[in-house]
Amino acid sequence: MDIKKIAVIGGGTMGNGIAHVFATKGFDVNLVDMNEELLNRSIATITKNLDRQIKKEKITEIEKEQTLKKISKISGIENTPSDSDLVIEAVFEKKEVKLHIFNKLNSLIKLDSIFASNTSSISITELSTASRPDKFIGMHFMNPVPMMKLVEIIRGYSTSDETFNTIKALTEKLDKVPVEVFDYPGFISNRVLMPMINEAIFTLMEGVASAQDIDTVMKLGMNHPMGPLTLADFIGLDVCLAIMDVLYTGFNDSKYRPCPLLKKMVAANKLGRKNGEGFFKYDK
Repeated sequence: MDIKKIAVIGGGTMGNGIAHVFATKGFDVNLVDMNEELLNRSIATITKNLDRQIKKEKITEIEKEQTLKKISKISGIENTPSDSDLVIEAVFEKKEVKLHIFNKLNSLIKLDSIFASNTSSISITELSTASRPDKFIGMHFMNPVPMMKLVEIIRGYSTSDETFNTIKALTEKLDKVPVEVFDYPGFISNRVLMPMINEAIFTLMEGVASAQDIDTVMKLGMNHPMGPLTLADFIGLDVCLAIMDVLYTGFNDSKYRPCPLLKKMVAANKLGRKNGEGFFKYDK
């Protein structure tokens, strides 16, 4: 299948990053969100990130303008263009919300188009039940999308070889590295990463060391570019908790039990960088 027209549902951190990357490579992108204000915020973020790429001499001013021209704003899911070849959902990690979106889109979008979810942990097989299982797949981009090379390509139970091969080839056109993953909770990245972050939070809760010292051990001792608590703040503590809940429920194994401190911080709305305070404080 020749994919030319992309619809990205959700203009948040992941959605605007996905739209940015596709548009940079010359694809026509419809960025879909609930209202004009959210869409304008997304375009402003994309513009700022393109300006960063200009400063780093990754792109030119002309390429920036060409990229922005490739992105159209669409207000309301019901207005998603029916001729989209690929629809990528990139909203927050709530299965019911994602199912509702795909159920709605299934009757709007042409039947031969592919549906993909950028979910970081939720079952692709379960999400595919709302639409077209053979043409449903996971495309888990990493944050920040324009910089990170990896895309986990997740097969649901009914994902066809044709769908998988189309998305794999498309990912390579984006200059990303596709990795085939089968549908288990957390896939590869978050099944390995999130328990490490969760254990770092347990270590902090138990008073083993300060947040700064825990991160220093992992950076200097394990050669990680970012400590696990800083990384949790970057991801968002609400997102970390949602993924741990998926792992805990999906595997029914106590080793994935979310740390009580993580739950308490989310309840207190201390979510990390996005609202100014998590394990560390940030300028808003």
